[in-house]
Amino acid sequence: METKSHDNYKWLVLSVTTIGALMASIDSNIVILALPDMMASLHADLVQMTWVIMSYILVSTVILLAIGRVADMLGRVKLYNLGFIIFTVGSILCGISQNAVQLILARMLQGAGGALMIVNSAALITEVFPPDERGRALGINGITFSFGGILGPVLGGLILSSANWRWIFFINVPIGIAGTIWAFITLRETRPKATGERFDWIGASSFSVGLLCLLGALTLGISAGFGSPFILALFALFAAMVVLFVARERRCENPVLDFSLFKSRVYTFSSFAAMMQSLAMFALNFLVVFYFQAVRGYDPLKAALMLLPMPIVTAFVAPFSGMLADKIGARIPATTGVLIQCAALGGFIAIRPDTPYLPIAIGLALTGLGGGLFYSPNTSAAMNAAPRNRLGIASAALATLRQTGMVTSFALAMAVAAASLPREDMLKLFVGTKVEMGSSSMAAFVVGMRAAFSVSLVLLFVAAFFSAVRGKEDRAARAECEEQASNQEC
Repeated sequence: METKSHDNYKWLVLSVTTIGALMASIDSNIVILALPDMMASLHADLVQMTWVIMSYILVSTVILLAIGRVADMLGRVKLYNLGFIIFTVGSILCGISQNAVQLILARMLQGAGGALMIVNSAALITEVFPPDERGRALGINGITFSFGGILGPVLGGLILSSANWRWIFFINVPIGIAGTIWAFITLRETRPKATGERFDWIGASSFSVGLLCLLGALTLGISAGFGSPFILALFALFAAMVVLFVARERRCENPVLDFSLFKSRVYTFSSFAAMMQSLAMFALNFLVVFYFQAVRGYDPLKAALMLLPMPIVTAFVAPFSGMLADKIGARIPATTGVLIQCAALGGFIAIRPDTPYLPIAIGLALTGLGGGLFYSPNTSAAMNAAPRNRLGIASAALATLRQTGMVTSFALAMAVAAASLPREDMLKLFVGTKVEMGSSSMAAFVVGMRAAFSVSLVLLFVAAFFSAVRGKEDRAARAECEEQASNQEC
């Protein structure tokens, strides 16, 4: 009876995390479409609209590790439920914002809520699903996130054509309320609260400040110049904070980041494979959207719809790759996925201003296929390798590396655009305002984009190497070990 009850509960947990993934995915894919309308309605400038996007990403990245540590101490359910509430409240505040500053602050609140859900989602799934079923569970979550990538542009187009931009945030509210209620009814802590442990404020602060300096330097350096004194000072402060953080964590009794996690070869190489894959591929979305808008002259909605082959294929592949990883481990499907993305990038390197859409669509579909083969197997491998009492930190460290790669990749995309466009035109392009480019500017942008794809290809090969050398997994043996000692390291 107890086993049957647990079997039912794990699917209830997955239903909760699926709602959270859907809400976050729709939001991330829908907001960028409304930036021109927001700018006009709020009488904002291009820089402020850029920070409507960046504020969410930065906040949701810099606090991940601290949240993971708190979750291991106080419980994941409380923090996950809090994330639902904060994200929903943030969506309401975004919708009623009267100026750009209010909107940016509300987006920061949304980012905090998103971080609470990101860290605890993978940890909750790992906690209730046995090792030989986690790939399938994470794959189902992946379907939902990809479905949000499909639904976001469609909903965005419908909302903006029939209502004002505020409804792209209000659409989160009923999903958030339903998810919050369902989470409070359904979720329960499965492990006792840690006792006798203290939160390392110095370590958490030094890590967050250092990461904020790094991400700030990467994003602000595009416009200010990476050689400017302010940007160099940010990089120097980042380096100082890293030294302080490492020194502090090595002698702290209850560290924010338990470096013993990285004694596991599977966890270490899975985490760094995730970072390198994000570093290589996140820029692709922006660069291809920039290409469709600036070179081909498409509006933001049409450009977003042109990307749909990627999330559609990912949604189809993700659950099967997860189940395959449960049987044979992550190394083969995840490495194969990255190599398929290498092939797709090889095709994108040959892109021209007049390239037909069909080969671009095939490249996007291959990118989605590779992503679907990589994401859930790689995440399940990393989480399987983590001790059960450190799942929060393990999930947070993995997410931090992945999102840092994403922000760095975004900086690469913006730098490519900046190299071929005036700063004002680059910002217009980012927020979805149509930019008229001459033939010479188009050619320069495409050359820069192809160069960025070449760099990404090298980074992807590094990701494939990390994935291939992560070591073998025995998920059946891990499942047996966890069943025998559910609350002990194994």
